[in-house]
Amino acid sequence: MGATRRRVRAAVAAVGVGVLVAGCGSGDSGGGEDGGPLTVWTLENLPDRVAAQEEIAAAFTESSGVEVELVAVDPNQFNQLLTSSAAAGELPDVVGALPLAGVQLLATNELLDPDAAASVIEGLGADTFSERALELTRDGDTQLAVPSDGWAQLLVYRQDLFEAAGLAPPETYEDILAAAQALDTPERAGFVGATVPNDAFTQQTFEHLALGNGCELVDDGGEVTLDSDACVASFEFYDRLISDHSVAGAQDVDTTRAAYFAGQAAMVVWSSFILDEMAGLRADAAPTCPECAGNPAFLAENSGVVTAISGPDGDGAAQFGEIVSWAVTADASSAAADFVTYMLEDGYEQWLGFSPEGKVPTRSGTAEEPTRFIDAWATLPAGVDTKAPLSDLYSPEVLEAVRTAPDTISPWGIPQGQGALVGAALGELPVPQAIAAMTGGEVDPPGAAQQAADALREIAASLE
Repeated sequence: MGATRRRVRAAVAAVGVGVLVAGCGSGDSGGGEDGGPLTVWTLENLPDRVAAQEEIAAAFTESSGVEVELVAVDPNQFNQLLTSSAAAGELPDVVGALPLAGVQLLATNELLDPDAAASVIEGLGADTFSERALELTRDGDTQLAVPSDGWAQLLVYRQDLFEAAGLAPPETYEDILAAAQALDTPERAGFVGATVPNDAFTQQTFEHLALGNGCELVDDGGEVTLDSDACVASFEFYDRLISDHSVAGAQDVDTTRAAYFAGQAAMVVWSSFILDEMAGLRADAAPTCPECAGNPAFLAENSGVVTAISGPDGDGAAQFGEIVSWAVTADASSAAADFVTYMLEDGYEQWLGFSPEGKVPTRSGTAEEPTRFIDAWATLPAGVDTKAPLSDLYSPEVLEAVRTAPDTISPWGIPQGQGALVGAALGELPVPQAIAAMTGGEVDPPGAAQQAADALREIAASLE
């Protein structure tokens, strides 16, 4: 593939870090064709995770004879690196932990090898993967990448308080509002959710609730629909939760978690990464509720989770979340597919073990052992300062909800093939800005929906 074809369009540079949770690498060309090592960019760049990946790569080299150059990345460098490396014809052979929007962007710029992805999945067995994860990593009938794992957005709630009040689990708009009202007291908010304008977490929180009400970023033709009736109703729903039943002041990823951990909120929207912290396994984010002093796992033992949520205008339950994939780049060494296969087979459990609460397997097992990886996932030690399997901390019902979450993930714009727009939107954050204006009393919900839609249309026009 020549340099002209490799040139990445401006859309890539517009993608926000919140979408491409990636980073920097070397300028070395991909390996294999000149006898050099297989070059793998990894978006899992924390030091302990890099060390674990180096162990997996070494085991692959020992079994295959193919050397691997593992390039850890910096979250602020990936876009620039991708642009310059693609233009110079120096892409890596493989990119690991690539988000859905990143998969679409590389595909749009013809930087992927779909045949390699398809061959890996065929070899491993398509029926061993989550069907939804495969759908989200396809373009029509073309398999763009190999889905590896995902994390789910969750509505976490105080199950003990719900049961004491005779409340139904918060699975619908009606039940969420009823619970928020019933459990809202001067000492405890009924609900807490993000509202700050400069954080993608605000959009992810709102999106999780809006999806089930049929509120989409765009329609199947790519037209912005944030000002649709379903989206206006979703903005109204979120405004009621925040204005009537939440804590005072702007809220972000840290303050929402802190409120729930302190016992000051009955419900919170957070990702599945909260599970180890909620069990008291991380010292710098430990639960502080009165009951937690004597039992650090109190909240884990007394919380339930809801994954997919339904609203009155939706066609069924839906949820936000992320699927990350292994991508084989165009002109990669033939050993690239072998490496990806290894990461989804022999090295898979070690890969999931970096952070099992946030790395739910999208491959359940093998043909011979259909539940091998799902079974192993529940027993993998989670946590930072203290380690314990999730199965020791959470009920089978909670684990089942998290385990099956990749099957109902439907993030904005991805099914419609608008990954570039999603990335650009998370760079400029029109939805969080509209939510902040709404919850701050500057605009009403219809005005917030219109503000977000107008800003998104401007972003879409800039990408044309």
